[in-house]
Amino acid sequence: MASHLIRIIGLDPGLRRTGWGVIEAEGTRLSFLGCGTILPPEDAPMGARLAALHRGLTEVLGRFSPDEAAVEETFVNMNPASTLKLGQARGVVLLAPAQGGLPVAEYAPTLVKKSVVGAGRAEKGQVRMMISVLLPRAQPETEDAADALAVAITHAHHRGAAALARLVR
Repeated sequence: MASHLIRIIGLDPGLRRTGWGVIEAEGTRLSFLGCGTILPPEDAPMGARLAALHRGLTEVLGRFSPDEAAVEETFVNMNPASTLKLGQARGVVLLAPAQGGLPVAEYAPTLVKKSVVGAGRAEKGQVRMMISVLLPRAQPETEDAADALAVAITHAHHRGAAALARLVR
């Protein structure tokens, strides 16, 4: 069975910092293409921050032309106001690739860590170390970019199961 090249963008949503990472997967071979962090202005009104996040995502999507997107699910934290703000940013992160016609998969943080490190409770440093092993050319400057690459790697490993789940629904 021949495998084909698929370009994946991984996204780690946040209102202050949204990480992104783009890889190519061909079978089990992974290649690093790029990563970074979108930083909406923290002192701007909410609408302007969300618009800046959308513009940044749209620019990255246009530059790398991914075939599929993967987004890390967020946990509900104890502060309802923070959870609501994160949910608004997450909505923009899900919307931007969907507007471009990309399928968007979502993965729990524990699955991302387990897929990349082998343990669902792995520390951020362990994730970052495995990113450097799996994608030797990658040198993410922020934890958010490293997390986004981990999400992309997770999708590369689980995308067949995700596609089957969409068919079953």
